[in-house]
Amino acid sequence: MQQAGTSGSDMEVTWEDQQNINKFGRLNNRLHELEDEIKAAKETNDNLEDASNELILTDEEVVRFQIGEVFAHVPKEEVESRIEELKEATSKNLEKLEEEKESVLAQMAELKKVLYGKFKDSINLEED
Repeated sequence: MQQAGTSGSDMEVTWEDQQNINKFGRLNNRLHELEDEIKAAKETNDNLEDASNELILTDEEVVRFQIGEVFAHVPKEEVESRIEELKEATSKNLEKLEEEKESVLAQMAELKKVLYGKFKDSINLEED
């Protein structure tokens, strides 16, 4: 497999280069997945915060709480504690996703240095 170099001469793409290019592609795909998961987790957090605020405003001692696809009448205190547990779990998940995103970005930056160092303008790792 040959790739044109910037000086007009052919530059060989080694097995290691191809592995780095493939790894960069996998990391880029994972980055997009993480961004979607982070967005969903943030929306869930916002919804839980809204639900928590609504509970504060209600005078009812028993409220409707969705469990799966059905609503059940549950004591307000139990709903409050369930929402707090869900918020905590979602926050921990969001933190884990953000950490993984930072790791993926760091790995991609390293691969960019290596690949652009060798191929210069002959390779494009940026998204349009």
